[in-house]
Amino acid sequence: MTLPIDPTQIDPDDIGEQQTTLEMDHEEAIEHVRDVFTDAGFGIPVEFSPSEMLNEKIDAGRDPYYVLGACNPEVADRALDATDNKLGALMACNVVVWEEEPGTQRVYHVSIMRIARLVGMAPDDDEMADIVADTGEIVDEAFANL
Repeated sequence: MTLPIDPTQIDPDDIGEQQTTLEMDHEEAIEHVRDVFTDAGFGIPVEFSPSEMLNEKIDAGRDPYYVLGACNPEVADRALDATDNKLGALMACNVVVWEEEPGTQRVYHVSIMRIARLVGMAPDDDEMADIVADTGEIVDEAFANL
């Protein structure tokens, strides 16, 4: 399969990439990220630990890695309407916490709204631009408070 775009040429801003490092243990970081994103207006309807599952199922030996599926209901509703329900395939807006080393956690997020628009799942129109901007502001607030 030939990709229609060169992934190495994508600017992190084009996909709304954000990341930060927290100096705390893994469980404390998960709680902190959950609280901050909830305070910013997200719900966390889904969360799971791929590392626990992979370590249990295939003895992968992975360091702690946790996914918080964040969702702002108002923005999600608008995005589903704007994309004829297609954006649901990318929901929830995942925020990932992984242990870089004991006491140091990386928090990472990319914008599903921006990615959906980039790959043609969402229209490149004013309505979607407003949704991207609104989501970006909420995520920016959360990352500023981490």
